[in-house]
Amino acid sequence: MGMRKAKITDWQELSELLHQLGYPDTDLFIKSKMEKMLNHPDEELLVYEQNGKVAALISLHFIPQLALKGDFARISYFVVDKIWRNQNIGKKVEEYIIDLAKSRNCDRIEVHCHSRRERAHRFYESQGYKESPKYFMKKMDEDGSLQS
Repeated sequence: MGMRKAKITDWQELSELLHQLGYPDTDLFIKSKMEKMLNHPDEELLVYEQNGKVAALISLHFIPQLALKGDFARISYFVVDKIWRNQNIGKKVEEYIIDLAKSRNCDRIEVHCHSRRERAHRFYESQGYKESPKYFMKKMDEDGSLQS
């Protein structure tokens, strides 16, 4: 029980968790994405196990900073399985990544959370996260051209 590094063999459970988060059909490519992340020095793909099952997933990216003393840790994906929610698993995962971020010389953790995820906003606020306005994004097609 507890936190551990994800394994390729977890792919189906991770795909299901991502589906719960609103990302269907990840089973078509998730193994190759996991392999890339598990082998990248600035990525952490972690799971929380409960009773031998994957109960939560968190993906972290560490971003070195040139102009600041501390670096950033960015949460890319964080989801607790719907059957395990409201049992403090999210809080345990978040506490674990704080220690991990500190060990990587990070002085902040950031997360981009879509405006429709109001329950997630309440969780992050309860954990001490503050809203940081303005987030810009440019989407590109597979060939690198900009989407309209």
